[in-house]
Amino acid sequence: MSPVFPMLTVLTMFYYICLRRRARTATRGEMMNSHRTIESNSRTSPLHAEVVQYAKEVVDFSSHYGSENSMSYTMWNLAGVPNVFPSSGDFTQTAVFRTYGTWWDQCPSASLPFKRTPPNFQSQDYVELTFEQQVYPTAVHVLETYHPGAVIRILACSANPYSPIPPAEVRWEILWSERPTKVNASQARQFKPCIKQINFPTNLIRLEVNSSLLDYYTELDAVVLHGTKDKPVLSLKTSLIDMNDLEDDDYEEKDGCGMDRLNKKFSSTALREGPNNGYFDKLPYELIQLILNHLTLPDLCRLAQTCKLLNQHCCDPLQYIHLNLQPYWAKLSDTSLEFLQARCTLVQWLNLSWTGNRGFISVAGFSRFLKDLNLSSCDKLPPQAFNHIAKLCGLRRLVLYRTKIEQTALLSILNFCSELQHLSLGSCVMIEDYDVIASMIGAKCKKLRTLDLWRCKNITENGIAELASGCPLLEELDLGWCPTLQSSTGCFARLARQLPNLQKLFLTANRSVCDTDIEELACNCTRLRQLDILGTRMVSPASLRKLLESCKDLCLLDVSFCSQIDNRAVLELNVSFPNVFIKKSFTQ
Repeated sequence: MSPVFPMLTVLTMFYYICLRRRARTATRGEMMNSHRTIESNSRTSPLHAEVVQYAKEVVDFSSHYGSENSMSYTMWNLAGVPNVFPSSGDFTQTAVFRTYGTWWDQCPSASLPFKRTPPNFQSQDYVELTFEQQVYPTAVHVLETYHPGAVIRILACSANPYSPIPPAEVRWEILWSERPTKVNASQARQFKPCIKQINFPTNLIRLEVNSSLLDYYTELDAVVLHGTKDKPVLSLKTSLIDMNDLEDDDYEEKDGCGMDRLNKKFSSTALREGPNNGYFDKLPYELIQLILNHLTLPDLCRLAQTCKLLNQHCCDPLQYIHLNLQPYWAKLSDTSLEFLQARCTLVQWLNLSWTGNRGFISVAGFSRFLKDLNLSSCDKLPPQAFNHIAKLCGLRRLVLYRTKIEQTALLSILNFCSELQHLSLGSCVMIEDYDVIASMIGAKCKKLRTLDLWRCKNITENGIAELASGCPLLEELDLGWCPTLQSSTGCFARLARQLPNLQKLFLTANRSVCDTDIEELACNCTRLRQLDILGTRMVSPASLRKLLESCKDLCLLDVSFCSQIDNRAVLELNVSFPNVFIKKSFTQ
């Protein structure tokens, strides 16, 4: 045979590989243009009438600004027709997530970034919405009424939440995604991203947001799903175009979220025998470990299949000291945790946020790890599940925000987990008496540095006194929306005098905060960096000036809806202290 033909075969294969690599490394703009090409050439029969529907129900979410027992500023406002749109501004009838900007990343309670987090996973919050009818989506419109631009990803689920028969497989598909971008406007808008087509009908839509570039809280009013009951038919030409994007989606839906597939990829039985390991045999063990530290979890699983030497490195527990499973929420299960357990003997930081809400993780499944446990918004876990946490005596960080933990289980955890340094109990509605909890924290958690008591409805000055005397190392304290705390009891002044290390103090919506409290902070808490006194009526510009003069590191001061602080006072303070972000909003 002529040598020309093998050469042509090799060149053809090389050309094909180059095309595939180009498709995989395409910029976001190229990929979106590809999706637009598909959609613009789709041919839907006139008989396939489009269905337009608002969300029927909010079934899951990661956080919200409002209370669990109210509708103001809660995710539940996304159900139904718009309440506010097309009006712009700050309205209580909208859905508001709990954070914005980068302030939360600068707090003492902020975790260090997980090394293995995929670079394309930038979501900070999510909300899941159900609709009456399953349709093939043609458009998703998000009505944003204040500081738009937070939505970065929209997904659709194959499972029907209203079906009495559990699905054999649950599949999530990305309809649209984009990196966080700055929107230089706070006015209302109807966000209409160009979505891609999927091959299954859905009535479950998930929005993921990133608020890091926002100047204030984003507010969402409603979500509209457009679609057809019958599957649109694409031409052969456009189908071939779309094939370039199917294998390597930005979200790695086929591989990155498919933890059930990764469960099999460490199997040593699949390794090939070879005479040597190339240049890896010449590298020190520690250097190979350092190189592998830069790989994401799916990449680590793939690499383990190449040879026995790299399999040994990929299974080394040192590679799993920091383990972030949040990006793989869609497929994480007890099987996944069991598969990882042998490699997690040295784990110290574990993020299980957003996982387990569909019953894929059992009570025993999530209690195997220690040091750092984040169960934020896992509100579908039954109360008895939390009893196991008390066995993790070495815990340093525990996040129980929006969980159904009960008082007895929490008291047991506090009694046995005396090494806690960071504790979040925000919006834990099953706690009956927060004074009892505060007393236990003060007695047992002497090393505590940060404490989140957001929307704790019944804590009083007695609980605050126990905290202040028992936890002198506190650097961060969130007492936002705790209506039973009154400045007249001296509780805030006591905090200032007994907690000199405070860097963040949130007294959001406490109308009793007064000049005396601010002056005590100025005298005693000179390391203060963030202060939120939104809604107080008794703080004057003079006391704020004393605070700013004393606290040189102060970078965030929220005085929204403070009746004595008008625009002129804010302007004067901004001129005198240009390095401080002073937030001021007014009632609509």
